[in-house]
Amino acid sequence: MPSACDSLIEDIEDMVSSSDPTPHERQSARKSIIPRSRKKKELNHEELHADSLIPGTQKIWMKTWGCSHNNSDGEYMAGQLAASGYKMTDDPTEADLWLLNSCTVKNPAEDHFRNSIKKAQDQQKKVVVAGCVPQAQPRMDYLKGLSIIGVQQIDRVVEVVDEAVKGHSVRLLGQKKDGGRRLGGARLDLPKIRKNPLIEIISINTGCLNACTYCKTKHARGDLASYPIEELAERARQSFQEGVCEIWLTSEDTGAYGRDIGTDLPTLLWRLVEEIPEGAMLRLGMTNPPYILEHLEEMAKILNHPRVYAFLHVPVQSASDSVLMDMKREYCIDDFRRVVDFLKEKVPGVTIATDIICGFPGETEEDFQETVDLVKLYRFPSLFINQFYPRPGTPAAKMQQVPAHVKKQRTKELSQLFHSYNPYDHKVGERQHVLVTEESFDAQYYVAHNKFYEQVLVPKRAEFKGKMIEVDIYEAGKHFLKGRPVEDSKPFTPSLAAPLQKGEVSGLMQVNAYTCKYIHSYRSFFSLIDFHKMSVYPSQKVQ
Repeated sequence: MPSACDSLIEDIEDMVSSSDPTPHERQSARKSIIPRSRKKKELNHEELHADSLIPGTQKIWMKTWGCSHNNSDGEYMAGQLAASGYKMTDDPTEADLWLLNSCTVKNPAEDHFRNSIKKAQDQQKKVVVAGCVPQAQPRMDYLKGLSIIGVQQIDRVVEVVDEAVKGHSVRLLGQKKDGGRRLGGARLDLPKIRKNPLIEIISINTGCLNACTYCKTKHARGDLASYPIEELAERARQSFQEGVCEIWLTSEDTGAYGRDIGTDLPTLLWRLVEEIPEGAMLRLGMTNPPYILEHLEEMAKILNHPRVYAFLHVPVQSASDSVLMDMKREYCIDDFRRVVDFLKEKVPGVTIATDIICGFPGETEEDFQETVDLVKLYRFPSLFINQFYPRPGTPAAKMQQVPAHVKKQRTKELSQLFHSYNPYDHKVGERQHVLVTEESFDAQYYVAHNKFYEQVLVPKRAEFKGKMIEVDIYEAGKHFLKGRPVEDSKPFTPSLAAPLQKGEVSGLMQVNAYTCKYIHSYRSFFSLIDFHKMSVYPSQKVQ
C-alpha cells in the first residue's frame, strides 16, 4: 500500500530550476556534508518584500493550437487564471507570461509551438507550456527548464503559473484517477473564458481505443476515459443558463464514448437533448467508423432531432484497405461506405465531413486512385486533406516513406478534385432557419448554420447575434451560402439568459468567498518558501 507521501507526489514529473544541482552532484556532495544547526534568521520588511512576489497581478497571453478539445482546455485554463486575478491579454508584447497550448497532430503545428517558445524567450517572457506536445515528450531539449501543465492537470494551471511567475519550474503530468480508474480529466464545472460566449465546447471523453500507427496524440491523451453522463448534462445545463445557444461535443473519438463506464454515445445524446432549449443546437464531434457502426439506427434518429445538427465528421483517411491495414484503423472501406450510405438514406441532407491522408507510407498509385474515386462518388462538402508527416516515435515514422514530391503531387491532385465541384448550388432558392453565432473572418457578415451545419452568411445586424432567424438562400459558394432575412419574420431567442460578455469568466458562481480566501492564503504562504530547497509540491486530491 502506498504511503501518504507517495500519494502526495505521485503526479510530479519534475520541479527544478536551472541553477539546481543534478542528482549526480547531490550524491557526490553527500560524503562531505557535516550536519550543524542553523540560527534562525529574522526577516526584515525589505527582505520579505524582495523575496515574496505575490502572483496574480501579471498579464498573460495564451495561444492554442489544434482541435476543439484543445480549445476547450485553453478556455478552462484562461478562466481559472482570470478568476484568480491574472489579466488575460490579446497582446503578446504586453504580457508578462506566455501560456502556449500545443498540438502534436502535425509537424507544422509543433514547429509553430517551438518557434513561439523561442520568440518568448528572446523577449524575456516567462513561459508555461501545455497541450499534447509536452505531455507526449516532456524531455525534449527545447522544453528544458520550462513549466508544464499536463492535459489532465489543467485544473492546476494557477499553481503552475504562480510558480513560473516567481521563476520556478513546475511539471505536472500525472493522470486523474479515482480508485485506480482513470478519469476523463479535470472537473467540468471549472471557470472558463469561452472564445465565443455563444458556444460551449464540452469534452465528453479523452483518449481513444485505437492504436493508429501515424498518431502522436495517443501518446499524450492515452486510452479512453469518459465523463459520467450526469456530469456532462449538468455542464450543458450550466452553459445554457449562461446564455450559450450552441454546444459542441468533442473528444479524440466521440463514437467510443462510454465503453469504459458501461454506457454509449446514443444514451448520452438522448440525455443531453433533454437539456437543449428550443432553438439552440448541438453539434457532434469526430467519430471513427468502427464505434459508430453498431449505433447507426439510433444515430440516425438523433441526427434527425430538430435540436441536433444533421452533421457527422467521420475520418476515412484512405479508401484502400491495404493502407487502412497499415494504419491500423480497424475498419475496411466497406464499413465506411455503410456508415455514409445508411446516414444519407435515413437522414436526408445529412452533411458527412471526412479526412484524408495523402502519401501514407506504402501507398501505391492504385491505392491513391481508390481514394480519388471515393471522393468523386460522395463529393464530400467538407474534406480535410492532409499530406502525410511522419511523427517521431510513431510506427509509421519507421516505415518506408513515399517520396516527398509524390506526396505533394497527390495532395495537390486531391485538392484540385475537391475544388472542382460546388456542393451547395442546389440550395439556392431554399428558405431555411439558421442559428447566428459568429462573425465572418472579414467582419462583413455574421455567420450562421442551418440544420445541416452548412455555413450561411447573413447581414451583420446586432439583433441577429445569438438568434435563430429565417432566410432565403440567394447565393452559393464553395464553402458557404448567403441568406437574405425573410421580411416580417422575427428572430427567435433560444438562450435562457443573456450571454456573457467576450472575455467574461463563466462558472464564477462556483467560486465563493472561501475559495478566494484560500487562493490568497495559498499565495501568501508559498511566497515565503524557498522552492529551490523543496522537493514536494502540494497536491490536490481528485474530487
